[in-house]
Amino acid sequence: MRTVAVTRIGSLRDPDESTRGRIGVVDFPDQELGPEDVRIRVAYSAICGSDPHLAEGFFGTDVPIGLGHELSGVVEALGERATRNGLSIGDRVAGNFLRFCGTCRPCQEGKQQFCENIQEYNRPGMAETVTWHESQVYRLPDDVSLLQGAILEPTSVAVRIADKTNIKVGDRVAICGGGPIGQLALQVLKMHGATSLTLIEPIAERREMALRHGAEHVIDPVGENQLERADQITGGRGFDVVVDASGSTRAVTGLLDLAAKGATVVYGAMYPHDFAMPLNLTDYLYTKELTLTGVFVSPYAFPRALQVLPHLDVSELTEAVFDIEDAVEAFAVHVSGAHPKVVIRCNRIDEEVRR
Repeated sequence: MRTVAVTRIGSLRDPDESTRGRIGVVDFPDQELGPEDVRIRVAYSAICGSDPHLAEGFFGTDVPIGLGHELSGVVEALGERATRNGLSIGDRVAGNFLRFCGTCRPCQEGKQQFCENIQEYNRPGMAETVTWHESQVYRLPDDVSLLQGAILEPTSVAVRIADKTNIKVGDRVAICGGGPIGQLALQVLKMHGATSLTLIEPIAERREMALRHGAEHVIDPVGENQLERADQITGGRGFDVVVDASGSTRAVTGLLDLAAKGATVVYGAMYPHDFAMPLNLTDYLYTKELTLTGVFVSPYAFPRALQVLPHLDVSELTEAVFDIEDAVEAFAVHVSGAHPKVVIRCNRIDEEVRR
């Protein structure tokens, strides 16, 4: 089956074509349908900000490396025992690309994100079909289209970020990074009662997008003094919750200065594995008693993300759609930053969205 994959390791942003990472559409063998599996004919698979990291060899260098974990589609086949969550052939679905084993100690202790067998199961979904265990698959609400459904996985990340903030109604919130996760987290935290809701983002179009979707303030960290602007917005008190969704090593250090005493700072992106951020323990942990935490994956968040998704406006994250044959161009557009999100159409599936 046709699958979008990394075919050469290297940065997709490398100006030297001879060493640049390469994306291609290759034939992968069909995945076997086990007794508890669900085969999905993929409609849409969105490009994640982590996908270029795979091209750089972040998770290994044996190519081809199949891509795709943000997807939606239609159930094409069910294993003989794949009946426990009520799925039927023809159902419109999305899901969690991770299969947690359920038997290791972290899974048994309610910490699925640390599943010791999480890397043993990798079935890329930027393909014509994907076969997942039934525990990974969720039926989409009638009023969510397949195109919108491809945003379920990043929505789950936004929900997990909200969990990690321990936000209270009325907390002052700042989000750094206006990409998909930052924009989704902004909408989700708005639902939680965030005030002084501020997006920090150098790209003007993404700042404007945030204002359309609930931000009260925006800061251009290049053209403005973000600490002075934060003081103006919060009356000098700082933000109770600060979220980094940028993954930028240049941005993350200064965020601690925006945090109020006793604030929670969530690093909700993927960072270079060799990046070490300097941290003054006296200033930030002793004097300000900041809580610093991160996000790896989003266990237990998918059922709630499914509830939230119909209430989010994801239209601007689903405007740029390319057919699977044009995957190389799609990734070039993604890397250019011309759109906040790029989606690949893996199959043309007719659907009637029931409202």
